Amino acid sequence: MSQNLPPSPGRGPAPVPGTTAAAGAAAPTGKAPEPEGRGTSVWGEAFIRLRRNPAAIVGAVIVTAFLLVAVLAPVLAPFGGEELPGRRDITPTHIPGPGEVEGYALGLDRFGGDVLSKLIWGAQSSLMIGIVSTAFGLVGGMILGLLAGGFGGWVDNVIMRFVDILLSVPNLLLAVSIAAVLGQGEYAIMIAIGVSAVPIFARLLRSSILAQKGSDYILAAQTLGLSRRTITMSHLLPNSVGPVIVQATLTLATAVIDAAALSFLGLGGGVPYEAEWGRMLTYAQAELSIAPQLAFLPGICIAVTALGFTLLGESLREALDPKSRAR
Repeated sequence: MSQNLPPSPGRGPAPVPGTTAAAGAAAPTGKAPEPEGRGTSVWGEAFIRLRRNPAAIVGAVIVTAFLLVAVLAPVLAPFGGEELPGRRDITPTHIPGPGEVEGYALGLDRFGGDVLSKLIWGAQSSLMIGIVSTAFGLVGGMILGLLAGGFGGWVDNVIMRFVDILLSVPNLLLAVSIAAVLGQGEYAIMIAIGVSAVPIFARLLRSSILAQKGSDYILAAQTLGLSRRTITMSHLLPNSVGPVIVQATLTLATAVIDAAALSFLGLGGGVPYEAEWGRMLTYAQAELSIAPQLAFLPGICIAVTALGFTLLGESLREALDPKSRAR
């Protein structure tokens, strides 16, 4: 029979039978310390990781800067609207460069327009096309992916065969074909780029939903008798949308590039002096030897904007990666 012995001097009380030493040590605090990040949602943890990622910070700064320039274009641009053609004394043989004419910090183009103003207004036009076309593709792709992954069967087969047909054509070629059918103009470019992005989002969401269908929480919901609609909209979709959001960020980068490419090919429409980065590149070809800055400056804007969205998208992908969260 065990005896109740007093505790030894300088030592804590003897542990209660059936408990471990670790539990006894944690007893004075009332509970064991919680692991770091416990109680935080997946998106909350992703946001914390993004704040600690230098690439994400650089991407966010770039994207925010261009968005502010686009929104504040009426305030920041020295000229706008009917003033964009600018001076009429400019000849193709002499195009003033940066600092050569007072009041025009980045010089003039062949139409006598202020290059700085066109770059600022071009940010508004290019980002609007990129954002609207990506949103169009995101919504369309999510609808198709949700129907294919949620219903399965013949619905899945029909939708995915349509998606396969779209994916068999390169994105830019598909966008050029659609824009050529719809005609020139910014709306045609938005629809063309958006349609070319639909199959990417549809396939990604469908795959994510199918991966979630065998999860324990889905089986439990089916056991409880929840309808297919409730399971799909309340459980499958919220837990499958993460990769789609990441892809949307990356698609913004390609949408800005594709918008410039379509405008460069002459599918953007509009008057020659309108401010759009791709159109600026089109009319800069003839002056590459005497005014290379006319092509260099809008090209840099396109590249830096795409870089910002790419850095942000890749950082978000890492932040939401389960393997990365486990480390």
